[in-house]
Amino acid sequence: MFKKILIANRGEIALRIIRTCKELGIPTVAVYSEIDRDSLHVVFADEAVCIGPAPSNQSYLKVSSILSAAQITGADAIHPGYGFLAENADFSEICAESNIKFIGPSPDSIRKMGDKAFAKETMKKVGVPVVPGSAGVVHDVEEAKKIAAEIGYPVMMKASAGGGGKGMRIVWEESEIEKAFQTAGNEAGAAFNNADLYLEKYIENPRHIEIQVLCDTHGNFYQYGERDCSIQRRHQKLIEESPSPFITDEVRKKMGEAALLGVRSVNYEGAGTIEFLVDKHQNFYFIEMNTRIQVEHPVTEMVRNFDLVKNQILIAAGHPIEDKPLDPRGHAIEFRINAEDPEHNFRPSPGRIEYLHFPGGFGVRIDSHVYNDYVIPPNYDSLIAKMIVWGTDRRHAIRRAKRALEEFKIEGVKTTIPFHMKVLENEKFIEGDFDTSFIDKHININ
Repeated sequence: MFKKILIANRGEIALRIIRTCKELGIPTVAVYSEIDRDSLHVVFADEAVCIGPAPSNQSYLKVSSILSAAQITGADAIHPGYGFLAENADFSEICAESNIKFIGPSPDSIRKMGDKAFAKETMKKVGVPVVPGSAGVVHDVEEAKKIAAEIGYPVMMKASAGGGGKGMRIVWEESEIEKAFQTAGNEAGAAFNNADLYLEKYIENPRHIEIQVLCDTHGNFYQYGERDCSIQRRHQKLIEESPSPFITDEVRKKMGEAALLGVRSVNYEGAGTIEFLVDKHQNFYFIEMNTRIQVEHPVTEMVRNFDLVKNQILIAAGHPIEDKPLDPRGHAIEFRINAEDPEHNFRPSPGRIEYLHFPGGFGVRIDSHVYNDYVIPPNYDSLIAKMIVWGTDRRHAIRRAKRALEEFKIEGVKTTIPFHMKVLENEKFIEGDFDTSFIDKHININ
C-alpha cells in the first residue's frame, strides 16, 4: 500500500479522498492555493502545502508545484480527483517518471479515450454504437460542410479535447457552418489549448446516460450500472440519478456490455465513465469517456453499496477490485448545490456563508467542504455541496429529497436549492418523462 497520498485538487472531492485515505490508514497531503488556506481539505489532511496564488494556472494546474509538494512531503502517489489535471496524460506521465503513482489510468489510456474523435473510432471498431459523424478531426469549413451534408442536419460541432459544454455548437443548416466552426474552435482553443473540432449528428432531445466502470490489473473489468444525467443546463449536469427511470432492463444490459467492450479494447485501469446519448426509441450511441472519477459517483455508491474511491486507490496500489458488482438496491438522486443565482441566469454567487445548516436523517448524504463563515472564492467552480438521497424506489427518493432540501439552509449567498425544489415539483420530472431539454421547456427560473 502507498506510504502517503497527495491530493491534487480542492473542495469536496479533496475532502472525500482524504476521508477514504484515513479509513485505509494512509497519511495524506493537501495542496492549496493562497485563497483556499481555510478550506476543510487543508484542515483535515495530515500535511498541507501552499502551491501558489488563487488563479488555477498558478496553483492547481501548475505541475511543477504539485510535484515539488509531493517530493518534499515524501508522497508516493497522487490522486487527481476530477477536473484540473485529472485527465492530463502528460501529468500522469511525469508522475511515472518521478516514481510517483498517478491514481488513475495510464497516460496511453487517457490519450486514447480523452481524445473524443479517437475514442469514437476506438468504440466503433469494437462494435459499440456511435453517433454518425466525422472519422476524426475536421480540418476546415469545406470538410465540415461535406460531412454535414452526408449525415444530414442538424449537426453538432464539438471540441475534440473538451468537456463541460465548451467548444460545442449546434448547426441547423449549411449557412451556419462557417460561424459555428470559428466560434467553437476559438472557444475550444481558449478552454483546452486545443482548437481541434469534430462533427457528429445532433440527436434532438436525447437522454444522457452513462455507465460506471472499474478495471484493475488482474483482468477484472466491471460495470456498475447507469446514471441518468439528463437534467442539464447548457450541457452542465445539475441532477443525476440511478437507476434511470427511462431505459428497459434489456437496454441497460446492452449498454453495460458495450461499456465493457470499450474499456477492454484499451486495457483500461481504474475508474471511468462511458457516456451515451439515448434517443426516444432507446437506441444508444457512445459520445465520450471520462477517464476519472465523476462528480456524480455517489449515486452509484448509494445504490450499489460500494466505495468507488477506496477501490480506485486499491487498484492503483496493485490490488484486485474489492467490491464486485451487486444488484442495484433502491434509487438514488444527486443534487448539485452550486453558489449560483438561478433567477439571474445562474450567475455565480461567491461570498461569505453567514448561516449554514445541512439536512440529515436516514438516506441523506452530504458531500461538502463549506461551513459557517466560510468564504466561497470567485476563482473556481461554483459547486459547494452535493446532496445525495436514497429511497426504496424513485417516488420515495423524490419525497426524501424534497424533505431534505427544505432543511438545507444557506444564507449569505445565492444557491441552486430553489431551482431543485422547482424540478421536484414538476409532474414531468416526477413521472420520469424528461430529456436534456427539460429545463428549457419546463422550468421557469425567473
